[in-house]
Amino acid sequence: MERRFRVRLDELLDDAEVRPSLLRGMTPRLERFLQPFADALRSAEQRTNARHYVQGLLSDLGGKDVESIAYLHDRDRQGLQKFIGQADWDHRPRPGELARQVGAELGEPDGVLVFDPSAFPKKGTESVGVQRQWCGRHGKVDNCQVGIYRAYASRREHALVDFRLYLPKEWAARKRRRRKAGVPAAVRFRTRHELALEMLDGRGPALPHGWVSGDDEMGRCSWFRRELQSRGECYLLAVPSNTSARDLAAPDPPYPGHGRPSLTPFVRVDRWAAAVPEGAWQAVEVRDGEKGPVVVQAARALVQARADNRASEVAEWLVVFRERQADGTRKHDSLLSNAPLATPLAEFARVFQAQHRVEECLKRAKGEAGLSDYQVRTWAGWHHHQALSLIATWFLTRETRRGKKVDAGADGATGAGDDRRAAEPRAGGPPAGPRLPHREPAAEAQRGGPALPLAAAQPVAAPKA
Repeated sequence: MERRFRVRLDELLDDAEVRPSLLRGMTPRLERFLQPFADALRSAEQRTNARHYVQGLLSDLGGKDVESIAYLHDRDRQGLQKFIGQADWDHRPRPGELARQVGAELGEPDGVLVFDPSAFPKKGTESVGVQRQWCGRHGKVDNCQVGIYRAYASRREHALVDFRLYLPKEWAARKRRRRKAGVPAAVRFRTRHELALEMLDGRGPALPHGWVSGDDEMGRCSWFRRELQSRGECYLLAVPSNTSARDLAAPDPPYPGHGRPSLTPFVRVDRWAAAVPEGAWQAVEVRDGEKGPVVVQAARALVQARADNRASEVAEWLVVFRERQADGTRKHDSLLSNAPLATPLAEFARVFQAQHRVEECLKRAKGEAGLSDYQVRTWAGWHHHQALSLIATWFLTRETRRGKKVDAGADGATGAGDDRRAAEPRAGGPPAGPRLPHREPAAEAQRGGPALPLAAAQPVAAPKA
């Protein structure tokens, strides 16, 4: 296990003991929490179904499919199945309310928006969007559905806030298959990067942020990086180790005496990292841990990246983090960024860590809120389940933050009387959660400025951290 994950696991185990007092009043808190999400539903029956479903997702059921949740509430499964898989209710207002709450409670000017694809292994060919494609869970090409998720990370916490189902070209082009799965006629094929931009453009202002981040599937696409630049976004995106880049600070080869002068050649970023002198790597503290700071080593350079035989027209930062593994080897992570020249390595490290914290969001959603436990095949069913699962996950996050309050009395006493008042209507929105104290103030967000021309970048030496 990588050290950063081992340290985080130790922290989670230390926090695993729950005081009974923290659970008092949870039932009324859940009822109040669900009200703004359920109120937009048309009928009392739909609102009851939504509450039952989220309660089931939060329960200790082994499998959190519709049938198991129905049995949990001692009710017939058909009504709940119809609500999730067939009923005509719009899931889209739910992520909108979720983003509003997350922004209000976790928002910081330099927060990080993270886009991360996640696969759901499936059998058969009937589930909407399923086909043989890369499945990260299995580490190979397999039969699966793929969702694109948008998460928000700040120093306070991290949470999933939105999602899109990736509909492959083969699905988008087959009318009979679309009709059977209930895919709306207006839905067309869109790449995973286009889906991410759709989420960014649709609800970005609800979440204050200074960065956009993502894994190497998102970062490998130069078109995606250009689109982020054109929107004024500052990005730090992982790229594959075989990405080609030219170090703009490296000296050009000697002039051969005839023809055009030669330029520094493009090299793979993993080979660039291997050539970095040992003394050029800088230790950077990623974050505080219960058992000491988590430290990685980092190196960077201004580069011209190349993808699909096309060289970029602007300079970007190549940032490489490395960390020693338990077996003595080193793991390297390569990223590209359009951040300002003065950006310190510590800031890159913070954003890089935020990207990895989102993996925890998905693990929590799948492990504790049934994100992957659905048994629906339709377009509506997939989106209904995803929306309610993300809502359930956000409730767990809020309860976790509540349990970490320094002042245990800030919530006021809660007890049996609160349970009796659970069904009473609540005025206004949900109470804002506490803001945890920080040891350092949030840095002023630096949104992406104009692209740095190659000519201007070549003579610039990388500033020290």
